[in-house]
Amino acid sequence: MAFLVRLVPLALALALGPITTLAGPAKSPYQLVLQHSRLRGRQHGPNVCAVQKLIGTNKKYFTNCKQWYQRKICGKSTLGSESVMIVMLQPLTLAGLPEGSVSFCKLLGGSLADMEFCSVEYFHESMYHLRVISYECCPGYEKVPGEKGCPAALPLSNLYETLGVVGSTTTQLYTDRTEKLRPEMEGPGSFTIFAPSNEAWASLSAEVLDSLVSNVNIELLNALRYHMVNRRVLTDELKHGMALTSMYQNSDIQIHHYPNGIVTVNCARLLKADHHATNGVVHLIDKVISTITNNIQQIIEIEDTFETLRAAVAASGLNNLLEGDGQFTLLAPTNEAFEKIPAETLNRILGDPEALRDLLNNHILKSAMCAEAIVAGLSVETLQGTTLEVGCSGDMLTINGKAIISNKDTLATNGVIHHIDELLIPDSAKTLFELAAESDVSTAIDLFKQAGLSTHLSGNERLTLLAPLNSVFKDGTPRIDARTKNLLMNHMIKDQLASKYLYHGQTLDTLGGKKLRVFVYRNSLCIENSCIAAHDKRGRFGTLFTMDRVLTPPMGTIMDVLKGDNRFSMLVAAIQSAGLTETLNREGVYTVFAPTDEAFQAMPPEELNKLLGNAKELANILKYHIGDEILVSGGIGPLVRLKSLQGDKLEVSSKNSAVCVNKEPVAESDIMATNGVVYAISSVLQPPANRPQERGDELADSALEIFKQASAFSRATQSSVKLAPVYQRLLERMKH
Repeated sequence: MAFLVRLVPLALALALGPITTLAGPAKSPYQLVLQHSRLRGRQHGPNVCAVQKLIGTNKKYFTNCKQWYQRKICGKSTLGSESVMIVMLQPLTLAGLPEGSVSFCKLLGGSLADMEFCSVEYFHESMYHLRVISYECCPGYEKVPGEKGCPAALPLSNLYETLGVVGSTTTQLYTDRTEKLRPEMEGPGSFTIFAPSNEAWASLSAEVLDSLVSNVNIELLNALRYHMVNRRVLTDELKHGMALTSMYQNSDIQIHHYPNGIVTVNCARLLKADHHATNGVVHLIDKVISTITNNIQQIIEIEDTFETLRAAVAASGLNNLLEGDGQFTLLAPTNEAFEKIPAETLNRILGDPEALRDLLNNHILKSAMCAEAIVAGLSVETLQGTTLEVGCSGDMLTINGKAIISNKDTLATNGVIHHIDELLIPDSAKTLFELAAESDVSTAIDLFKQAGLSTHLSGNERLTLLAPLNSVFKDGTPRIDARTKNLLMNHMIKDQLASKYLYHGQTLDTLGGKKLRVFVYRNSLCIENSCIAAHDKRGRFGTLFTMDRVLTPPMGTIMDVLKGDNRFSMLVAAIQSAGLTETLNREGVYTVFAPTDEAFQAMPPEELNKLLGNAKELANILKYHIGDEILVSGGIGPLVRLKSLQGDKLEVSSKNSAVCVNKEPVAESDIMATNGVVYAISSVLQPPANRPQERGDELADSALEIFKQASAFSRATQSSVKLAPVYQRLLERMKH
């Protein structure tokens, strides 16, 4: 009965609303970060939050778990509970200073002006860990003398008085200067004010401040009203990309709430949020914000530094996008950025509408990204579909690791603009030459130039270039002659391909007139003997495949290859004697492990004569050397079992680029033929049935095998301590 009574409230909850009501509404990113800061500070009492302070600045951040353990923001160290400074001091210097004391911390270099806790731990010998921990009361709470932590909620007062409590006394001061605003802040109503910190007001230029205070009842009043909203708005309502209507001419305020917990208001960072007042709420921000009137396109049109960009946007037809609704980030190249690239490249892109559109789309992010939201590296997607790595280094924003942003956070009604001094040219707007310049294939490209093939790599011909890595040529490059030129032309495929669409058995036509085959293996994708070593780069007209070796197109059937190589004269004779010539001449997919003449000559004469005199046995042995599929060396892993035409499987392995078959080393790999591939080996392989049986605990079942093993034991063997038990078991089995 008691169990049923406990179930009633649960049943009612399920009937009256969704399950999420049981757990409460999901927390916003800001609230989750604040919650983590509370967890880090709870050891020091109730309502204590741990904060990270950027060393050398006054910037503080509530911290998420990742930042806490990395102990860095924008590459700079932070002072948090895990911040550690290791110093070397002579033991004498520390005489009379107890560990953990304020004097000791100061001696070790700790400035306690902004710190509440300091501890020093002995490390070893004369090394000490200095742990300086910065904690403060969580928003809405205050200390009580003699009590731990921040147990008391801040007294609830009106907006004007709350400004002083949160550290925005300058805002209070300017509010006093206006005739209308203080009575409004102290009177009835429900308002939200995004209050600039004292430091934010101090950072304004003298010119801007003069214009505000010289006309307090118009300019200053309007500026302050723009920071206000005519209703209470808490952080859980501040959604990414939303606009709030301000109390200045109903102008919009842009809100962005990022996954890392940072909230921005017109790109000003929210420092402390949700300070309740009797007539509203106060959020402390780090900048004085101003009204936004122009969209991105309008800003481009009025800024002199965007003259080239302006022409490019007009030619690409992106005007409508940049003046329309949405929230974008434009990484806007300045005139200087365009001037940095060769005139030939710039003119080519400006004259190609598709390449130009790709170029500009590569500078537009899909959402608004304020500088203050970047506290560590993150990947962002452009309208082009590419990914840029946006990060920061100190006060500088970086793109793909480069500090190329010269001016941050120019706000527009439909997003934000960051000025950049270097073009971000996507692969899709580049020639094959330009793609190769950023890859490890410069040696191969030099060969193409020397062979007079440059026009194929810089024009509008649809091609795929198979370019070997520089390391392939570590022992030197081939001399440029007709044969080398033809080989290089066979590294250019007559279509612009993407590796993800290649399939096993596909054939590709080259400019040199050859047909190349595609082989797909578990961990590699190969074209003939050469395998793709890096992600392909797809350019405007051509695609670059970086390959792990020089490609060797097939030059005939397997029999043609064997006949054309003096090392295989005995093998050719054996194949003809065994009647396998037709098999190795016809179309097919074979892997032949070809014993050299030395391999045959290494066999005992009587065994070799017996083998060559028995056509059936010879055919059986030779078929064991032929796999029933094409396996190039790039497709061989630690162990591949390849079925032979004889029926048994060959064990092929590769380690440190050395290939073995049945544990026998291969002398030469990847001799390509139109119907397969040949490996030169220095021994004749024996099928399992022909190999001597190895002794072990599992004995052969047939009487013949038992007698074979038993006869191998000599008197010495029988007297051996190790082998006597095995011999005894043999005798026991023979009795049965």
